[in-house]
This record gives sequence, C-alpha cells and structure tokens, in this order.
Amino acid sequence: MAKTFAGFSKKMPAFFRGLARNNTREWFAPRKELFETEVRGPMIELVSLVNEDLRRFAIDNVVADPKRAIYRLYRDTRFSKDKTPYKTHIGATFPRRGLPKHAGAGFYFGVSHEHVEVAGGMYMPGPEELAAVRRAIAADSGRFLKLVGDKRLVKKVGAVLGEKLKRPTKGFDNAPAAVSKLLKHKQMYFFTTLDAKLALSSRVRREVVERFAAMAEVMEWFNDVLLEAARAAEGEEPRAKRPEPMW
Repeated sequence: MAKTFAGFSKKMPAFFRGLARNNTREWFAPRKELFETEVRGPMIELVSLVNEDLRRFAIDNVVADPKRAIYRLYRDTRFSKDKTPYKTHIGATFPRRGLPKHAGAGFYFGVSHEHVEVAGGMYMPGPEELAAVRRAIAADSGRFLKLVGDKRLVKKVGAVLGEKLKRPTKGFDNAPAAVSKLLKHKQMYFFTTLDAKLALSSRVRREVVERFAAMAEVMEWFNDVLLEAARAAEGEEPRAKRPEPMW
C-alpha cells in the first residue's frame, strides 16, 4: 500500500459530471473500466490510508477490509421515485466495531464533481439506540453539551444536525432549553462539504482525517452509551432489520 495519496485525477470529476447528465446503464457500461481505474481504484487507496490514520484516535472504527468500506455505485431504487441507477458520488463509511453497522456512530466521507463530503454520527439509529442516547444526554447534559459545543469541532464540521421531533420529547419535559433541543433529534450527526477541487489534491487525506479527529470524542461518547445499552439488552428478542443508510 502506498504511504501517500496524490489526489484523484481530473478524470474523476469528469466521469461524475458525465454520469449526472447521462445516468443510464447504456452510458455507464462502456465507461465501467474508467470508473474502476479513475474513481474506485483511487478511492480504495485513499480509504486504506484514512483507515490507517484512524488507528491514532478511533481504533475501534478501523475497518478490516477498506474495499468493503466503500458504498456501491448502484442505487437502491426499490422504494424511490428516482429510478436513475447510479449514484453521482463515491463514499466510504467506518462503523464502530462491536455494534451493528448502522446502529452505532461512524465516520463517512465521499467525493464527487460537486464537493468533498465529511460526516460522522448516528444517521439512522433505531428506537432502542435513540432512547439510550437520550437518557444518557439527560443524565449528563453538561458533559454532552461541552462535547458538541467544542470550538474545534464546530469549526471543522459545524453543529449537530438531524431530523427532529416538532414537540418536546416525552419523558424529558423539564429539561433545560439547550438540552431539550438536542433531545428532539431523531438523528444526531455532523456533516460538512468542502471544495470539490480538494479531491484532486494530496491535502484531501489530511482534511478528512482532521475532521474525523475533531468528531472522535463525540463518536466515542455515543458508542460507549450504545455498547452499554446493547450489553444490558442481551438475551432479548432480535431487533427488526434497519434500512440502508442514505449516504
């Protein structure tokens, strides 16, 4: 494995621009080799290097096989009105070992002709995971508010995002306003976009890893709560299968 990543070539954004205009199997088929060599191949290299960087601050999110961390280009169109067959970006996820792939807090980044995306958090928690996190926030709100309000974190990836309830969460009616706002979240994640040209530069690895590192302490907090809840729930009936993520 190479120790450095020089950046994607200009053929990567050119491929995605073309795919955005011609999102059909007929257009993609003769360009599949181009995708493999100029998009997926370099992505595997970058994911492998970022994976090694995670050993410094998030070793439990290191993936066993970098190739398997990369999402498929093919879209799941079964329940979507948009029937175009391909995504117009390529992304990779680094879930927390010891938790179901989409139950815990993980890291994500993606590249395209439009931007570089960096994200982390609980994007699709189930009811049990969400309830456990809400209880933990209410029990130690000062600690959690300090974590998500960290200046370096906010500068790198912004504030906590995610779909919210319209009304205060049941059972937490007396929570302070700042805490009540967070408890309304049905998702809790961070997301930021960077200039698309960054993907063509060797700086892309550093910029992604710096943002992962800024999120690491919050990710660890989420996962510690979820692991404790999972251990407490051992022996219960199997949970329903959760849907695939939208990243």
